[in-house]
Amino acid sequence: MGTKHRIEKDFLGEKEIPSDKYFGIQSLRAKENFDITKTDISLFPNFIKSIAKVKKACALTNFELGDLTDAQRDAIVQACNEIIDGKLHDQFIVDPIQGGAGTSTNMNANEVIANRALEIMGKEKSAYEFIHPNNHINMSQSTNDVYPTAIKLTLHELIYKLKDSLRFLRDCFEEKSVEFKDVLKMGRTQLQDAVPMTLGQEFKTYAVMIDEDIYRLREAQALLKEVNLGATAIGTGINSKAAYQRKVISNLREVTGVDYVAAGDLIEATQDTGAFVHISGILKRVAIKISKICNDLRLLSSGPRAGFNEINLPPMQPGSSIMPGKVNPVIPEVVNQVAFEVIGADATISIACEGGQLQLNVFEPLIAYKLFTSINMMRRAFYSLGEKCVKGITANEDVCMNNILNSVTLVTCLNPILGYEKSSALAKEALATNKRVYDIILEQELFTKEELDELLKPENMVNNLMKETTK
Repeated sequence: MGTKHRIEKDFLGEKEIPSDKYFGIQSLRAKENFDITKTDISLFPNFIKSIAKVKKACALTNFELGDLTDAQRDAIVQACNEIIDGKLHDQFIVDPIQGGAGTSTNMNANEVIANRALEIMGKEKSAYEFIHPNNHINMSQSTNDVYPTAIKLTLHELIYKLKDSLRFLRDCFEEKSVEFKDVLKMGRTQLQDAVPMTLGQEFKTYAVMIDEDIYRLREAQALLKEVNLGATAIGTGINSKAAYQRKVISNLREVTGVDYVAAGDLIEATQDTGAFVHISGILKRVAIKISKICNDLRLLSSGPRAGFNEINLPPMQPGSSIMPGKVNPVIPEVVNQVAFEVIGADATISIACEGGQLQLNVFEPLIAYKLFTSINMMRRAFYSLGEKCVKGITANEDVCMNNILNSVTLVTCLNPILGYEKSSALAKEALATNKRVYDIILEQELFTKEELDELLKPENMVNNLMKETTK
């Protein structure tokens, strides 16, 4: 038996739609026109749910203003609730990257909600005289206010999830900082020996770096609470009633449980993508800092015989098809690559935001795609880094201590007593003779052994540093 179809029409003509599908002719045209990513917007379920929340708020508002019947409101709200609960997502078939500033996504939602609402009312799909995708589902709306509002709702929720992954990663480093608090090692600047520290201090630094970015993300979320819903086409509110804009924001707050507010100037808000630029910049900041941490982990674990070898990363898989026994730092490596992707996405988002013209930015589909993808990749990467790498790190304490004892930079602590010139001479002689600074000082009778032992205690130097940083 062949697939049954129904016929839908628009001003460009007509098309056959499979009878069991809830999308309509405009969704199908978009599916045919935009075969770009080989995916569809169901790749982002939070986004689909956000659109349904916006449509629900709009339907409630239109009912309050007397423009929908009880039956229409109830059917539309039920259809939206089903989508919010995760149903019908397979009916969202348009490619995330599309022309038309998101119109295809908006119409995909309008058609799915309309046809499901018709079904709830006991009507046939496409019986649009009862509930129409444009006349009823899209009433008092435009893609230009629905679409960016749904993007902001989605980002607001996704950032909560991203912060959760960062908190998890931060806690992993915090736990290691406590575990390694007594492991002495050599600190380095410009990849050269500097002064002693503890491995715990090094890992504590990573936790603090991450905590700072959690706060930055929290600040950025506030920007997402200002939306242009009610602006309709360009911000003038055309085709909506005077009371609509105020009421729809109130209903959006009720539907989402988030205190969204209306933008002060809707014409400005409809064309301005500044919030997306800012969010993208913070994602780039997070990615760069986490990638730097991964670089450190790879370096500190390098070798093991011919590298730093101060820490061991948990072995995850064989590292070579030709070199037996080789194990690579694959988890930090993959997180590095996620960071590179996010950094590149920021450049794309910047160009797309700059490319807006006059009263609308038509490139919001690409902006949304890159933002959603970046956050989802980062979230998964951070959980992986914490669970599969950081939690299993162990310290090579003997290697760390030997690096301290063999370093000429121990002479740094003698600067206040001997002066920079004399200390430099000691360091130079140690390098030239391959002797320890300790032995040269005793040979030159600059200090007694007891005095020198006290001065060169790495523990004392680390403690002094800690005291200085807590003043």
